[in-house]
Amino acid sequence: MKKAIIFDMDGTLWDSADNVAISWNIAMRKFGYEREPINSADMQRVMGRTMDEIAEILFDKIKGKEREELLDMACKEENAYLREHGGVLYPHVRKTMEELQKDYRLFIVSNCQAGYIEAFLDYYQLHDLVEDIECFGNNGKPKADNIRRICERNGVSPEDAVYVGDIQGDYDSSMAAGVKFIHAAYGFGTIRGEVAEIHTFSELPQVVKKVL
Repeated sequence: MKKAIIFDMDGTLWDSADNVAISWNIAMRKFGYEREPINSADMQRVMGRTMDEIAEILFDKIKGKEREELLDMACKEENAYLREHGGVLYPHVRKTMEELQKDYRLFIVSNCQAGYIEAFLDYYQLHDLVEDIECFGNNGKPKADNIRRICERNGVSPEDAVYVGDIQGDYDSSMAAGVKFIHAAYGFGTIRGEVAEIHTFSELPQVVKKVL
């Protein structure tokens, strides 16, 4: 039985911050919500959080149903924009995933909205490499639960799986789910403590052999 690699999205496979910011500004204009334009640095600071947490930070002037409606609009604009324009894919992602797929099963788990992972896979035509996906937007569950869900749904033992992510929350979720962890050190965050890490995506095949 092949072991499993579960990927985070933002800061691990790509950087979509610029285009996400553009799409959210479009949504705010359509909705009539006034604040300073969102930029890529704003989005990078909140990457990895769940969508409701991001809305609380970026749409702090409104609450309740009104905030939910703006968030829903922003998520729809984002998915459509990314499906058309993509983001910044880190170097050698497809080539490296093709190499990894020979020996490992590949999955994605993110705190994103429903449709975000699909937009990524559509734009870069990576559906053939990723066996299953799960996200906060599908079920409202935290990342640790969704890592466990991916393992259970696909018959993967947690000790035979590793999560690749870039921020402390990814590490914490991995530990809570009982899977191993590799830090994408080129991403948006740092990890407290000593963990296996990669500095480019293409380093992953060598590092994962040591972890799994």
